[in-house]
Amino acid sequence: MNRQIKSNLFSEVAATPSNPNWDKFISRAGELAGREFDIRSEFERDYNRIINCAAYSRLKHKTQVFFATDNDHVCTRIEHVNYVASISKSIAKYLGLNVELVEAMSLGHDLGHSPFGHHGERILRKIMHEEGFPGRFWHEYNSLRFIDDIETLPNQDGWSENLNLTYAVRDGIVSHCGEVDEKSLIPRKEYIDLRDIQKGQYMPYTYEGCVVKVSDKLAYLGRDLQDAALYNFFNKEDYATLRQIAENIVKEKVKLKEINTTFLIHKFVLDLCENSTPETGLNFSHENYELMNQIKRFNYEKICMNRRLRPFMDYANLVLRALYDFLKDYYADFRTISRLAKDAPYYRTLIKSFCEWLIKYSNIDTQQRVTKKYKNKIIYQMENPMDYKQAIIDYISSMTDKFAIKVYEELITL
Repeated sequence: MNRQIKSNLFSEVAATPSNPNWDKFISRAGELAGREFDIRSEFERDYNRIINCAAYSRLKHKTQVFFATDNDHVCTRIEHVNYVASISKSIAKYLGLNVELVEAMSLGHDLGHSPFGHHGERILRKIMHEEGFPGRFWHEYNSLRFIDDIETLPNQDGWSENLNLTYAVRDGIVSHCGEVDEKSLIPRKEYIDLRDIQKGQYMPYTYEGCVVKVSDKLAYLGRDLQDAALYNFFNKEDYATLRQIAENIVKEKVKLKEINTTFLIHKFVLDLCENSTPETGLNFSHENYELMNQIKRFNYEKICMNRRLRPFMDYANLVLRALYDFLKDYYADFRTISRLAKDAPYYRTLIKSFCEWLIKYSNIDTQQRVTKKYKNKIIYQMENPMDYKQAIIDYISSMTDKFAIKVYEELITL
């Protein structure tokens, strides 16, 4: 009965038109093309724009944990964002929050993730540090860059335009990191310029964003265990540890086959809903919060740091660095495409796609932009060498695992 009584407890602080911050939640950098009649809400429009953009499609071939997997039953990045959406919607619906908003945030939260998962992220971060970039690479901020500056959709006249999402969705995406271990999640009060945000600096602006943040952690904790078991990462002692953690959660004996994604997520979601209030924030019970962190530590030690992943980590480092160094050497301000074109017969896929990237996002050939009906922002000035290096970083970060490997193999094939 208590669970029924506590449902809709957050409805008064939800991101709905009755919220005093509503106009800020739905604000956009510019106007979307109007329609004579539209049945969708602002957040539904964002959801539609996210699932129709190219970066969303690429998630199906991006690493979640296991690199470039050919196993159809192992989670990729696109499944992960859908798991986050499923968990977020369940929590939001029960608490009385805006389900449309959490769905848009969830499906867009990893659009800027690099190939090869968090290891690819670390590689790009190190390259940027070595090259003297003022900032560093972190996928939450890169996801904001992609939805603000890179991903496009054709408008009614066929011109490619930026996504132009609402503030609330953009905020939930850049603030979603599930790696941080906060005991209580309460939205920040400040309405800030999201492009100035630093990693881990702020909580999301909405309770919906807080829900996505905690759901991101729940989604990867459960599914990583399931996938690692498929690859036989665990021994008898590991399974004994998992069973003990599970029994501490449910207070009863459990069988190994019962320790799966849905088992863990169901228990944690119920615990979160029972222990959260608008005044105290989103909370787990102290006991389950500690158990969740035990699972996180177990996953990190037994999965993320597993020696079986190390050879591919070395390979991923070789691939991304080779691609970066190869493209960097072609820089010649406005003559860069001409230099690239000379070697196109040898590296056809890589050079063709990178030249298209430069035409779409830089000032290297504005006439071509008109011909191709590009109306999106110009974000690289080719007279600036650091802008060119940023173009390479963005281009590589957009790649799927399979595409990165494909174009690397072009480099090593005579």
